[in-house]
Amino acid sequence: MAAVDGAYDCVAKTPMGDQSGVFTVISSGDRFNGTFAGMMGSLDVKDGTVDGNKLTWKMEMTLPMPMTLECEAEVSGDAITGTMQLGAFGAAGFSGTRRG
Repeated sequence: MAAVDGAYDCVAKTPMGDQSGVFTVISSGDRFNGTFAGMMGSLDVKDGTVDGNKLTWKMEMTLPMPMTLECEAEVSGDAITGTMQLGAFGAAGFSGTRRG
């Protein structure tokens, strides 16, 4: 299992308020798949890449409006921190902890 793999309980600070969800990372070499499952449903990871402990990916959101989220994060031990670019709404920071 790679150092980045796991399920993380996350909170994103968005313009629509705090959004909590579970971010799942399943890596394979320098790529990864996964989902971000939260109050607005489950979003699939697209174009996920792994560079050491850094992750970059996109997610296609449909609700409350269609938008491509451009995301990056860094894993340090059991902690993850990152940013989601929310199109016209700017950036939302998020952080989380890997489930035991």
